Amino acid sequence: MHRHGYKGRKFHRERDQRRALIKGLADSLIKYETIETTLEKAKEVSSYTEKLITKAKKGDLSSRRQVIAGLQTVASAHKLVDEIAPKLATRNSGHLRISKTTNRRGDYAQMATISFVDNLKTSADKPVTSAKQKQSTEPSEELAKENKQ
Repeated sequence: MHRHGYKGRKFHRERDQRRALIKGLADSLIKYETIETTLEKAKEVSSYTEKLITKAKKGDLSSRRQVIAGLQTVASAHKLVDEIAPKLATRNSGHLRISKTTNRRGDYAQMATISFVDNLKTSADKPVTSAKQKQSTEPSEELAKENKQ
């Protein structure tokens, strides 16, 4: 028997349990901005969250509702749409980074840390300061042009 055409990992769980696991991991990733889990779960959650981020960047009501349906809590969905997605607007894809860490002590499973590629705390400050600088320089440039004429 072959496994052609079957995508995704099963994690030895039923379908509803698997969906709840992925939703919970994605919710935690958005809430804490970095989580540590097994490598296989990190790979699955990465593709799932990338799709949610793409929907969140659109920002309309329909996309917001799809993001809410894809996460466990409404608060994390609003955080994704209102805070995280605008900071990632310049990227087309590759919003998340998976880095391998140690092996788990009990069963020696490969652990991994998944986090956002851009530092969301510093990237929020940069556009604000540059926008303020642009606003402060624009009127002085206009005044200088008027004075020359």
